[in-house]
Amino acid sequence: MSAADEASASVQARVGRRGLILILSSPSGAGKTSLTRALREEKELGLEVSVSVTTRAKRPSEIAGRDYTFISVDDFMALRDHDDLLEWAEVHGNFYGTPRRPVERALAAGTDMIFDIDYQGTRQVRASMGDDVVTVFILPPSMAELKHRLERRAEDTRETIDKRLGNARVEIERWSEYDYVVVNEDLGASFAGLKAILSAERLKRERQVGLPAFVGELLAESVV
Repeated sequence: MSAADEASASVQARVGRRGLILILSSPSGAGKTSLTRALREEKELGLEVSVSVTTRAKRPSEIAGRDYTFISVDDFMALRDHDDLLEWAEVHGNFYGTPRRPVERALAAGTDMIFDIDYQGTRQVRASMGDDVVTVFILPPSMAELKHRLERRAEDTRETIDKRLGNARVEIERWSEYDYVVVNEDLGASFAGLKAILSAERLKRERQVGLPAFVGELLAESVV
């Protein structure tokens, strides 16, 4: 590391920064999962993923503590009732949620978290965490392309695809609730756009917690 790089790193450490929560939402097939994975895998971005809790049974391919934390319904309800979940939902008779404490510890340490959740979960997290939250809605370039992507995955029946397309219209109607909107026509361009959003949000004055003291030191510094 050069002397200039060392000086820059030293200043950044002195200024410090509170972490943020980056939320990506989209209808199924619009590319949210691929973009979330790409952001997670770019190590230099330093994004962490919260491990959700769920009451459903573990699948053979899953690793407890990495994919999910598997808990009982009673334990889940205790977390919910003590306000220890940032967001939660019931899906097909099973409960899913995001534990609050690990996220709050990460943000206080200056670590950024990425969430892949729907608009309902986004509302809950924003209500809990306020200005710590940055939200991005991923749109498909067209409904025809969205249908093509769902069909190309070859994972769902025709009935399921039709249901997903119906749900997509409901989800797309919530686009205006988000801070940013990315039309995912090209995955590479969308990824670049998300990285630009992250860079800008990290530089926001409110997140640089040591900035007032640093500016005070600058103004008091004598250059005579």
